Amino acid sequence: MTIAQAQQQVDEWIKTVGVRYFSELTNMAILTEEVGELARIMARTYGDQSFKKTEEGRELGDEMADVLWVLICLANQTGVDLTKALEKNFEKKTSRDADRHRQNEKL
Repeated sequence: MTIAQAQQQVDEWIKTVGVRYFSELTNMAILTEEVGELARIMARTYGDQSFKKTEEGRELGDEMADVLWVLICLANQTGVDLTKALEKNFEKKTSRDADRHRQNEKL
């Protein structure tokens, strides 16, 4: 699935199953919540915290997909073509960071 196809499929799902998009501000709050859920799993899987009984069974990939879903919703609502935005972002990072990471002694 391409990014454009994902944007289209999310839009179709929202309009047929989800009825309508939540407001942009609500979706921004939901995105923050979903990122927090992803952070919780990361902290417990790769960090020093342990899972609570109520947190068992959550999947990292599913939480990442939740973040991506809401991000796609926001892009659709605000007219952002994520394919073009990502391509532009690659260009920016490539020109800006061409030598930056190679010269980083920490890496």
